[in-house]
Amino acid sequence: MNDHLISKPPGRRLGQQALVLHENADLGGELCVLLVDPVYRDGYTLPGGSAEADELPHLAARRHLESETGLVLPLRTILTVDYVSRHNYPEGINFVYAGGIVTLRQARATTLHRPPANIRALHWVPCYLLDTVMPPDQARRVHDAWDAWEHGAGRPLLLHGTPVPIR
Repeated sequence: MNDHLISKPPGRRLGQQALVLHENADLGGELCVLLVDPVYRDGYTLPGGSAEADELPHLAARRHLESETGLVLPLRTILTVDYVSRHNYPEGINFVYAGGIVTLRQARATTLHRPPANIRALHWVPCYLLDTVMPPDQARRVHDAWDAWEHGAGRPLLLHGTPVPIR
């Protein structure tokens, strides 16, 4: 490996988030997105956070999803990639993974889950309300990921050129 290429690694983190949906029978089968209400910012966001050093991105997304919501889902399809200026957040690039549609049992289990101290609460929010509960940049990210999911436009995460296995 060429030492001068890695002597000054970038000072930005990679964000990993998951788009998890649930069909809400009380809303006529309307699909709702699982969102978290973090204490460190206004408005809701997708569950997720930064990857640690040398942590595989999809496993970082899965780790955050599990700790914040209690759900353990295979995450390997990237729905959208969002670049964010360093003036806004330390995560420069954010990947949103497809978590799919969870069962009623899984959705109910999230209501019993105790999230970490940096999360106030979990919410299942229908698409038509996203713009009212999320900051504009976060809502646009979710809308883009949702559109990719609906149209099957996601891409698998590759590890050295090979799609990562589902875990």
